[in-house]
Amino acid sequence: MLQPRFFSPSADGGNGHAQANPLAQSERVSIIDAIRGIALLGILLMNIPFMALPYQLDFNISLRNELSGPNYYTWWVVNGLFEGTMRGLFSLLFGAGTILLLRRLEKKQMPDLLTPADIYYRRMIWLLLFGLIDAFLFIWVGDILYSYALCGLFLYPCRNMKPKHLLWLALFMCLLSTIRQSYTRYQSIDMKKEGMYAQQLESKHIKLTDEQKEQKEKWEKYQRNHHPDTLRKAADKQVAKVLKANYFKLIAITAEENVHQQTLTFYLVLIWDVLAFFFLGMALFKWGVLTGERSLSFYWGITIVGYVIGLSVNYYLLSSMLAAKFDGVAVAERMPVDLYQLKRVFMTFGHLGAIMLLYKYKLAKRFLSLMASVGQMAFTNYLLQGIIGGIIFNGYGFGWYGQLERYQVYYVAGAIWLFEIILSRLWLRYFLFGPFEWAWRSLTYWKVQPFRRSIL
Repeated sequence: MLQPRFFSPSADGGNGHAQANPLAQSERVSIIDAIRGIALLGILLMNIPFMALPYQLDFNISLRNELSGPNYYTWWVVNGLFEGTMRGLFSLLFGAGTILLLRRLEKKQMPDLLTPADIYYRRMIWLLLFGLIDAFLFIWVGDILYSYALCGLFLYPCRNMKPKHLLWLALFMCLLSTIRQSYTRYQSIDMKKEGMYAQQLESKHIKLTDEQKEQKEKWEKYQRNHHPDTLRKAADKQVAKVLKANYFKLIAITAEENVHQQTLTFYLVLIWDVLAFFFLGMALFKWGVLTGERSLSFYWGITIVGYVIGLSVNYYLLSSMLAAKFDGVAVAERMPVDLYQLKRVFMTFGHLGAIMLLYKYKLAKRFLSLMASVGQMAFTNYLLQGIIGGIIFNGYGFGWYGQLERYQVYYVAGAIWLFEIILSRLWLRYFLFGPFEWAWRSLTYWKVQPFRRSIL
């Protein structure tokens, strides 16, 4: 999945002229770049199995008997530490970036008939178009840019809200997401109860009503579709289809899934998830949390509390999935209340606190400097991850889709990390921005922006 330096609090800045211009290098907030770089590389850990494996195999480790050995431990580490949390950090930075961008624009003398709102909404519209390109032309079904752009449209009216009110908004969005997902679990439990009751009546030769027949058929269809053999066959079919397809055929194959992601999935699931962290990021930026302005005890506090609660809840979630053999209804029966947002919020705070402690104690300076370079080119690096992944795994490229063990997929992720770290470091010696950052800025301001550095 995502999300670039444009999400950054340092996404734009000025050069002192009356005309609105992108952020000058001197205005950058280095720790925010470093957080963004870490989040960008971390998000690949969650995206790459989706690039490399059918979703059935990505989600259910029992289908390939990955319940021991390196595949099993890889699944635990990645899902236990990173699932949802790197995207959480990105979302926080998007919210923070909105505040910083608009503060700067509102202090500038804008050209006639042009307002800060014009610049902001232009950015969101271009981001939306980049998201469509990423999903449909770069063939990345996991794209999040489109969702970020749509959710970003709601942030402008909230720019002057007090941090505590933004926090309440974030908590409300998390609550809505939890209620929605918990209700889905209730529906699945109810489906099983009704279906099994109808089966019991039929076994006693009691005539079923039309409604009971539908309930029985719905439950039996679920059982057929989620039987391990059915899931394995579906995964094999998906692998064959992806490996045989050329680039244009794969665009057609993934188009339907992309449309589903950007309509039903967005409006039923993602909108609450994304907005919650946007509002939280706006609040945290106003409180100085994301720029290192709080005390060491504060960052120690969010690190310890975040990890203790987040890891505990996540261990319970993953253990329940294993015990339920990854069956959705069985998981719902074990956990009727969805705890995803709870663990995600606390784990994200744990990661944020740990990064800020490195920064405050002036530890790992070289590491944070490298991550800041990656973060400055996060838009380009995010898009590159999808492009490179497509070339490596899809049939029009190397054709590794479905061919690697789970743990081997992360060797590829490590290679992409190394490539992007080196690329970012070298590129920024000669250019002010990554190529996609530059294109986005030029389109936003409808003026070609400076690109190359002046080298004396």
